[in-house]
Amino acid sequence: MKIERLVKKAQKGNDKAYVMLFQQYEADIYRMAYVYVKNKDDALDLVQEVAYQSFKKISTLKNPEYFKTWLMKITINCALNLINKNKKVIPLNANFEMFIGSENDDLALTLSINRLIETLKEDEKSVILLKYYDDRTLREISEILDIPLGTAKSVLYRALDKLRQHLKEVDSYA
Repeated sequence: MKIERLVKKAQKGNDKAYVMLFQQYEADIYRMAYVYVKNKDDALDLVQEVAYQSFKKISTLKNPEYFKTWLMKITINCALNLINKNKKVIPLNANFEMFIGSENDDLALTLSINRLIETLKEDEKSVILLKYYDDRTLREISEILDIPLGTAKSVLYRALDKLRQHLKEVDSYA
């Protein structure tokens, strides 16, 4: 209930209410952005862009109870825009940043998972990341991505099937 009250205050122009709201979800936004862009600097830039976009458009939010869902949708859109913009840039070594930025003890597993996820189309990647990295329900995913629930389900199952196929291929080479 407190979130809804803060959203309504922010929609009326209360900057402090907006800052309090945004700070509650800043870590979630960063985590989602990082999964898409795969480096700290771009993820931090995306957090700033999401803050700007959401502050500018908070008055368009119709249901205050869906504030986090709305923020995640903005995050995904900003991340996809950045990815599409960066497709024109050819990196020197695409895997180099993964070695530098990883704090994970099992680097090989992290790299394998990243490679598997990269085999998916953007819509499939979004559904997988929302479902398993952000722990969203299929209904929430359909709202965030603005697609029908049935489409969210079929995209999820198609993506999981692709991941299974790629895992089988990897196992056959090992």
